[in-house]
Amino acid sequence: MKKIILSHFLLLFFGSIYAQEVTKTPNVFLITIDGVRWQEVFIGIDTILLDNKKYSHKKEELLKKFGGKTLEERRKKLLPFFWSTLVDKGQIYGNRTKNSFVNLTNKMVFSYPGYNEILTGEADDEHITSNSKIYNENVTILETLNQQPQYKNKVVAFTSWDVFPYIINDKRSGVPVNAGYMNATGNHLTEREIFLNETQRQAPIIWESVRLDVFTHHYAKEYIKKNHPKIVYIAYGETDDFAHGGLFDFYIKSLHTTDTMIEDLWNYVQNDAFYKDNTYFIITTDHGRGVGAEPESLWTSHGKDVKHANETWLAVLGPNIEAKGEIENSPQIYTNQIAETILKIIGVDGKGSNLGEPIISITH
Repeated sequence: MKKIILSHFLLLFFGSIYAQEVTKTPNVFLITIDGVRWQEVFIGIDTILLDNKKYSHKKEELLKKFGGKTLEERRKKLLPFFWSTLVDKGQIYGNRTKNSFVNLTNKMVFSYPGYNEILTGEADDEHITSNSKIYNENVTILETLNQQPQYKNKVVAFTSWDVFPYIINDKRSGVPVNAGYMNATGNHLTEREIFLNETQRQAPIIWESVRLDVFTHHYAKEYIKKNHPKIVYIAYGETDDFAHGGLFDFYIKSLHTTDTMIEDLWNYVQNDAFYKDNTYFIITTDHGRGVGAEPESLWTSHGKDVKHANETWLAVLGPNIEAKGEIENSPQIYTNQIAETILKIIGVDGKGSNLGEPIISITH
């Protein structure tokens, strides 16, 4: 009897120690906003596109909501979370007017290659040459972390674009991916998850391959509240599709809404004991776009032949991130450095790999 009691005590004791260690290991939210240009992030609403009647149909409405006398005022109206909380407590890279440069290393300059580079830390121009639904042979950071004992089965992805199960290779990696118009599944769905399942296809379906970001956001948030995953990848997608359609009004409004949704997530984790003071946000994009209405650099387009489309940006926020704000005169940064930065944050040694160097230093 004493041996049974002792064994139960030891099981509870060491189980408690392991649970504490898992809780102490850092959490990371990787967030991407598809096809958002650095110009909107750092300058605010583009007045040239605003004046182009082909792309902007509600100029006065956009000016009233997002206009301002200075670029600082305009960008804060467009992205209030970025230019208040994030700039005050984190770091934002990519303002090329202040000699801060972020670029892709892949030569394709569209979504699948861009997300592969973000998630694996390495471009693969030989094998990833389209957005086709082909399972990625490369191992993503999500799969790598899902093999770590303290992150096992605590990694998840919620995405608006339905190609992500293939990019992340959910079958091989074991990482759950809720993408496109997938429903929440399981035996213990919350009332909100049931509501989202019932309504996501009742809302306007603009693109069959990309659901509205509001559903992706709330599916993710509900899962986070219920399961407390430690590594969360959220990929918002509307902005790129609105831009491809030449719908500048919708592109701008969607970007503003995405900023409010990221703020909603940040506020949640700061008020949840599991995440508070132990959670990092990394926010970026998969590619840039052209800069105007000229054929060689259309803002509606991207790809290897579109000038400036490989120009991107990056923001980081978290407990051990030095509050440097908007970075000026920084060394060149590349998208392939993001995966190694995540490993640096959680304290996993990625040396010896082909990953880019970590962007920031972390004090554990």
